[in-house]
Amino acid sequence: MEANKLKTVADLLQSEDERVELINGEIVKRPMARSEHALIQSSISDEIAFLKRKDGLGGWWIMPEVSVKYSEHQCPSHDLAGWRKERVPRRPTGIMNVIPDWVCEITSPGHERKDLFQNFILLQSNKVMYYWVISPEDKTLIAYKLVDEKYHVIFSVECKVVEDFAKVRIPPFEEVEIDLSYVFGDG
Repeated sequence: MEANKLKTVADLLQSEDERVELINGEIVKRPMARSEHALIQSSISDEIAFLKRKDGLGGWWIMPEVSVKYSEHQCPSHDLAGWRKERVPRRPTGIMNVIPDWVCEITSPGHERKDLFQNFILLQSNKVMYYWVISPEDKTLIAYKLVDEKYHVIFSVECKVVEDFAKVRIPPFEEVEIDLSYVFGDG
């Protein structure tokens, strides 16, 4: 019996399929994009757009669907990822080789394990300071912050009724009020 050879970023780049990513040395297809997913992704981007326009201190590079190389065998595509401009002053290009300061994943039915477990472990071990997980189906948002090399919940909300929707400030974007009714498509 022959052992499976782990795939690398070079293998990923040779793939003919655009909707793939490299997870634990395996090239896997990404889930089909759904409207709920796309609306939340664009809404979060809209809500923090002000920070993308700032230079230096307080400014961010925020990118949707960006591939980040964590190692030769780990290159996932994140729904949204951000880098502080004070740390990455020039506009990034290509596959990112710099660890993000923030990652946001929007869960897809049947693929929750990747966002809630695999990415959690990968991002925590690579010291990504902030990790958000959003579920369109449950209308939940959980924000984690890396403290002493472990993720701790710093914000969570489940929006079941209209009164739950609010404007909130969530690290690392405390400068901006994020309108949850807009994010979850109810506003």
